[in-house]
Amino acid sequence: MQSLGNDFVVLDGVSRSLPLSPDQARRIADRHFGIGCDQVLLAEAGQGADFRFRIFNHDGGEVEQCGNGARCFARFLRDRGLTDRDAISVETLSSRMLLRILPDGNVSVDMGPAVFAPARIPFDAEREADLYSLTVDGDNLEISALSMGNPHAVLMVTDVDTAPVERLGPVIESHPRFPARVNVGFCQVVARNHVRLRVFERGVGETLGCGSGACAAVVAGIRLGLLDAEVLVSLPGGDARVAWAGGDASVLLSGPAITVFNGVISLPPDTASGIPN
Repeated sequence: MQSLGNDFVVLDGVSRSLPLSPDQARRIADRHFGIGCDQVLLAEAGQGADFRFRIFNHDGGEVEQCGNGARCFARFLRDRGLTDRDAISVETLSSRMLLRILPDGNVSVDMGPAVFAPARIPFDAEREADLYSLTVDGDNLEISALSMGNPHAVLMVTDVDTAPVERLGPVIESHPRFPARVNVGFCQVVARNHVRLRVFERGVGETLGCGSGACAAVVAGIRLGLLDAEVLVSLPGGDARVAWAGGDASVLLSGPAITVFNGVISLPPDTASGIPN
């Protein structure tokens, strides 16, 4: 499946038990030796919600949140007949979300409130601020730091086309002030209701789209007084919409979710435990 060019392999662990190890997820995500994707998503029965939403990055690490993946996850549950609801509650490693399938086929995700307290991002800072100074390769950068269920650093740039994503992305991702690493967004304000965005995702690299990154960029821009409450976010893979009323209000993300193909993969015996042929 894909949303804004952010692509996923989605697995049904509801109909049957499907243990998935980091090594298995890494092999599935490999674009040369597996199916290939940015992230592997696993649907499981929920305990405090309708379903459990598990997310494995390209490097096999399990992470807390993915906005584009959440939209594909909702579409997958409906298309596979695992639910007939338009509103679906899911639990992740870090939070609980409400996914809504809209009449036009798009999916809206209630991402919950943004988190700014440094210890909860997590980010090494003495106190909460709208902007932080971050030393990278001897240069001082101004970033916003927040969590959308996963950690984000947002840099405001004059032009995303020339922004040093390839150079700064991996350095900021693994900066020691982000103990759990971080997703890095490079955001260009086009108008108060429109931004352009590129995101270097933690454990993945630059992707064509990042839903939680879109939310983080808009929230950061609103906090800095640069944006209105509803914003069109143009990513390399397409457009998403983000709305935030400020404070403790939930951040709402909406956009497409598309099935590309269905298939089967056989993994080598030494890593195939729990993955049926």
